[in-house]
Order: sequence, then structure tokens, then C-alpha cells
Amino acid sequence: MNKPLLTTLAGAAVLVLVTACRSSQPPKFVDLDVGSSSPIQATSREVTSQTVTLTNDLDPVWLKAPTNQFTLGPGDRLEVELLDDPASKTLTVVGPDGKLYFNLLPGLDVWGLTLGQAKALMEQNLTQYIRGAPRVNLTLREVGSKSIWLLGRLQAPGIYPMQHPMTLLEGISMAGGSLTFTGTKEVTGGPLGEDLADLQHSFIVRNGRLVAVDFDRLLNHGDLSQNIYLLPDDFVYFAPALTREVYVLGAVTQPKPVPFSHGLTVAGAIAGAFGTIRDAYLNHVVVIRGSLAQPQVTVLNYKAIIHGNAPDMALQPHDIVYVPFAPYRYIRKYVDIALNAFTSSMAINAGSRAITGGGGPPAGIVIPAGSAIQVIPQTPPPIH
Repeated sequence: MNKPLLTTLAGAAVLVLVTACRSSQPPKFVDLDVGSSSPIQATSREVTSQTVTLTNDLDPVWLKAPTNQFTLGPGDRLEVELLDDPASKTLTVVGPDGKLYFNLLPGLDVWGLTLGQAKALMEQNLTQYIRGAPRVNLTLREVGSKSIWLLGRLQAPGIYPMQHPMTLLEGISMAGGSLTFTGTKEVTGGPLGEDLADLQHSFIVRNGRLVAVDFDRLLNHGDLSQNIYLLPDDFVYFAPALTREVYVLGAVTQPKPVPFSHGLTVAGAIAGAFGTIRDAYLNHVVVIRGSLAQPQVTVLNYKAIIHGNAPDMALQPHDIVYVPFAPYRYIRKYVDIALNAFTSSMAINAGSRAITGGGGPPAGIVIPAGSAIQVIPQTPPPIH
């Protein structure tokens, strides 16, 4: 074998060895793609924090009125009358099993039927007991099967029936509008009272997930692009303006709101949640600040912070600190997990107070980040 060939082979062997050594090392950069042309980079050494602002766009379909007809369900109150017998007029309620009882009829399953379909079903079954062609008048008097939750700092918070397609503004109006200093009868808890609404942190939860409506743009600037149509079981929550808490979620010992005090930092807030758990991924701790519809997101290398290799970050009231269980390529993935956990927790606490009469402190429930409210749909009605 000639000398040039030996030199070439030796050089190739060195190159393979160097490449193998490099490939066994962990990647130096982890790109966090935010959907822009220049991805965010966070490293364990060179870069200790990155800040971006995200925009949560609404689905244009939500701005269109639903076209489906009202269907009956448990709790709906109906007036039923045989047109040939005025004395037969009676009020009845669709039972928890979705069945309607009237006259000699056995329980008719009307769950999921329109009023016209339920009327036709009743007339068809009444032919077994009444001669001729019975005619039924069926009138919806009260809706009990479909409702929306309008809670928080509203003039008249509560659970409201939903009889027809309704926009967000119509729903807010039904609850009297958001609380303001001039609209409150009694002001307590601060110079303007704690009952004032914080529009930046108000939200809608639909099927266990955040619908990031910008309430400030809608109510203060008249931006109707935020006036979506509500759906049954939507949860609309107006957050209190003067609460001073930081929410710590994710891979910590006890996810919880931590009271804010001047000088509170990320390390202090995580300590207030009794520290991180063993499997926490500390290179990408996320701080979410500002409007839920357009949050400012900062990714911190918390491992570098606790080792003294990077400065800690001062927090503000309403900040959300999320410690992930695993790394993700996309910042939006971190934000979605954290915001869905935050809003689900707030919704359950506010909902528990509404059901129990509104007295006492919140239930103190925090949904672990990475999970969400599991919405179990009602059993679909049988096909007729």
C-alpha cells in the first residue's frame, strides 16, 4: 500500500473518530420555534433567557352563528296540549334519562330531537290510545339542558340558560356587564375594590381548553373580531383586578398560586411551590406575562440560575411560571400546556363557588400542567 493511500485512510479514520465523539455529546442548542422566520434559541451556557410575544388567533368560524336547530335535553320544560282537548294542557320536564312523559304515553326518548321531531313522535305514539289523528301542540317554556357559565367580576354572575345562538357580548350583557368602580354598590378591599375585572386575564374555557378572546379589545375598543358566538357549556370568567398572586405550574412539588411580594423572583416562586420534582426539565422554565390573548413569554435556563451562572428574573402579579416535564421544540407547546392548566384550575375553583352558593374561599384546586378538564359528553340519544 502506497504512502498517499495510507495518509488518506488515516485522515478518514481521524475524521470518523472526531465525528463520533461529537455525535455522542448532547446538542448545544435547542431551537424553540415560535412560528416566525427566526427561531428562538436557548442554551445551557451562552443564552440564559429569551423573550417573545405570541398572538393567539381566533378561529373565524367562531364568529358565525351556529346553524343547527335547538334540540331537547334533560331539564327542558315543555308545555304539551292536545288541540282537540284544551283540558289536556300540562307542563312537563324532560327527565334525566332524556324521556318525556305525557298522558297515557310511556316515556318517549326525545333527547337530541328538535321540537318538530318530538311533536311528530308524540302524535305517532298517541295513535295507539286516541282514535283518529291526534294533534299535539308542543311549546318550549324553559331551557334546562343548555347553559353557559358567566362567573367572576360581573354584575350578576351565574349559570344562564341558552335558548338561542348568543354572542359573547350578549352573554356579558345578560350578566349585567363587568364590574366597574362606578357600577359597584359597595367597594371593599382596596382603593377601587377587589371586584373590578382584569380584562387581560379574563378568559373563556371551551371543552377544557382556553379560547383566547381579547376582552380588552372587545369591551374597551369595540373590536367585534373578538365577539365570538358562545356554545353550550362555555365557561366565561372575568378575573379580579387586584389579586396579587403568581401561579406556579408544572413539574413542581405542589402547583399552586404563590402570594406576590415585592422582590419575588422565579426561584422564590418555585420555592413557594416547594421546589421542582426530580423529573423536571430545568433548561426551559417559562414565564408567561400580560394578556392571555397576546402573552409575553420568557424562556429561562433555570438550571443556570440556581447554579449562579445566570441572573434570576423578577416577577409581577399574575405571572404564570411553568416548569416543564420534558423539552419541546415549540414555545407555543409550553404556552398551551401552561395556559390550559391555569384556566382550567381557575374555572373549577370559580365553578365550585357558584354551585355551593359563592360563600367561602375558592376550593384550592389546581389542575396539573399537561392535563386539562376532561369533558365527558352526554350519552348520545338513540337513532329514531
